[in-house]
Amino acid sequence: MNKQLKTKGHQFFLFLALLLSLFACKNNTQENSAESNTVNGETLGTILDKLTEQYYNPDNTYAAGARLAHYDSLLKVTKDIQSSLNYAVLHANTLLEYGKEKRAVAELEKIYDYVKSVPASRLAAGEMLGVAYMRLAERTNCIARHNADACILPIKGLGIHQDKGPARKAVEIFEKILKEDPKMLNSRWLLNIAYMTLGEYPNGVPKEFLIPGIGQGETTTVKPFTEMASDLGIALYKQSGGTIVDDFDNDGNLDIVVTGWSLKETLHYYHNNGDGSFSDFSERSGLNKIRGGLNMMQTDYNNDGKIDIFLLRGAWQGSGPFAKVPNSLLKNNGDGTFTDVTIQAGILSFNPTQAATWNDFNNDGWLDVFIGNESLPSNNIYPSELYINNQDGTFTNIASPQGLNIKTFVKACTSGDYDNDGWADIFISCLTGEKILLRNKGVKGKVPTFENTSQQAGLAQNKERTFPTFFFDYDNDGWLDLFICNYSFEQQLSFFLAKETLYPSNDQEGKIILYHNNQNGTFSEVSGQMHLNQPVFAMAANFGDFDNDGWLDMFMSTGNPNYRSLIPNRLYKNMGGTDFMEVTYSARVGNLQKGHGVAFADINNNGDQDIYVNIGGAYEGDAFNSAFYLNPGQNDNNWITMQLEGVKSNKAAIGARIRLKFTDNGKQRFVYRDLNSGGSFGSSPLRREIGLGQAKMIDEIQIKWPASGTVQTITNIKPNQFIKITEGKEGYSTINLKNIVFKYKSGGIPMCAPRVSI
Repeated sequence: MNKQLKTKGHQFFLFLALLLSLFACKNNTQENSAESNTVNGETLGTILDKLTEQYYNPDNTYAAGARLAHYDSLLKVTKDIQSSLNYAVLHANTLLEYGKEKRAVAELEKIYDYVKSVPASRLAAGEMLGVAYMRLAERTNCIARHNADACILPIKGLGIHQDKGPARKAVEIFEKILKEDPKMLNSRWLLNIAYMTLGEYPNGVPKEFLIPGIGQGETTTVKPFTEMASDLGIALYKQSGGTIVDDFDNDGNLDIVVTGWSLKETLHYYHNNGDGSFSDFSERSGLNKIRGGLNMMQTDYNNDGKIDIFLLRGAWQGSGPFAKVPNSLLKNNGDGTFTDVTIQAGILSFNPTQAATWNDFNNDGWLDVFIGNESLPSNNIYPSELYINNQDGTFTNIASPQGLNIKTFVKACTSGDYDNDGWADIFISCLTGEKILLRNKGVKGKVPTFENTSQQAGLAQNKERTFPTFFFDYDNDGWLDLFICNYSFEQQLSFFLAKETLYPSNDQEGKIILYHNNQNGTFSEVSGQMHLNQPVFAMAANFGDFDNDGWLDMFMSTGNPNYRSLIPNRLYKNMGGTDFMEVTYSARVGNLQKGHGVAFADINNNGDQDIYVNIGGAYEGDAFNSAFYLNPGQNDNNWITMQLEGVKSNKAAIGARIRLKFTDNGKQRFVYRDLNSGGSFGSSPLRREIGLGQAKMIDEIQIKWPASGTVQTITNIKPNQFIKITEGKEGYSTINLKNIVFKYKSGGIPMCAPRVSI
């Protein structure tokens, strides 16, 4: 450390302010003038090459390597004592963000020792040091020795740290902090987690600092899933990103595509071989040449029966130069390869986004796409886009003339026919607090028209900042309900987990917002009565039926970029449409690392939905391994899996409405599903995997096709089989798929562990 830092009599107010802000959400980059939205003869690959070079810039919040070099240079030339101290703090924090935990710890130890005589600075520096030791503990154990139990709450079994040194140091520091200020709930939560990694929770935790019941107290339990990603070679180590689980080569087996959001990271394609193994097809498919993408979803934009990929980029980067990143439309060539057709398709734009939804908004039998972009209130320069399919491989943006060039901070969007009038509607979730429901009124000259019905629907009254969203029919009444998650917070997320356990409250920070469809164009919030009033802080979410009871369950991928946000991903079981109960801990799916793209999918073709989760944070040093939770089979409930093929409707049948009628334990039941592509980071398969409870026969399957509006009915279908239904074709065909056996190989021995420097 600079010798000048030893000078006495310096002031600490700048230092304190800096410390208190370091773990808060970072401000957006500075504004630049808008660039021309032209390609000048360059391919999208060339454009992304240049953007990747520009990305490495100290002004980029998430380019830790560039900022580290910047602070190195400043420390060499700075003579001012206070400035030197401030740069030293920034340098240490950036080391942590870059994944250089050992160096970060060493520097923070010096800073902590230097300011120990100043209480406020001592507490702030101490918490930073404790967090650094926690991250070092994760690096040397959960990452370098990755296994099936790593970072899963409650931490036990193979998840107990072998290298206990870093967590022990974190305990020492957090206890010092709490003895001085017991109200620092961030530190209290992390202290309890640190003790858990040592195998000493709860008995080893000092009583005055104990948070009782972490990972306990579920009133409903389920059979534990088995985390098998490392065993199968699909535990991709990367930053946050999206996930698609679907059948890309039409062989009947579900494949996995995963992305990381950084422009330095490429897409990965894991091909399901159907024999209990996966092969990395990233290079063979050409997807290893495609970089970046925070979110992605499947589509079939050209109606050729092959699943294409739509990749979204630029979110989280404010409105400056680092936000101006194009999306990519990746055409499935049908030979195992993909081609970027963004420019040819006419959908090239340079806007920050992670939000889009594919549907046939004008019911012409071809899929269109709505894209919600991130515009700051201070500079609304990125309007939303609605691209209508021209049926020739190209699209036309009609957002402006239709009043859909909405300028707000869109975090997620979804589409579905909420009023059952046969036209796909759009809902938009915004970090600025807006809730925008766009009712599709039908077409004028083949162009869809929309009206904003947020106020009439009872959604505009909620001004909370929100993140992920989706339409789904949680109570099986035939009307789409609406899920959103609050993403408002002043403290860091660990604070709220501690607060909720110690002092339960009615605060709304991070809690699920569930709206019931009243079947009259309005919605009513039912979050409280459905017991969803817990601080979840979902960044991504998805739904499925993991226990085949015919009721849709929910998985929440949680977190935020801050390293203190060490909170579990969450799983909620639907209790017959009248309640939701958390089953995170009994299911063993509560990974403490940041969750993003999640998909429910029957990956082994046995009728039970498994869960694949893209895990990793925003910073380079916060990467983690994706997780594959294999469902052990929760019961002997029956199921049906349906692949729909449109003829007059789009071939992928997105927008189709499904109703099943059957008798379950002596009671007649109806189960409703709509067919949609992914939304909030994760995409489940387009084939519908539907639980039937104890039904011995499906009395009736009714499908309402989106473009034609026709209703097709099939009767007397046996459960526990894969079937294909084609629009307008009588009956169904059976698909013979082999039950895939995945073998647990590692027994806790690290497999495919990344080589990382600390």
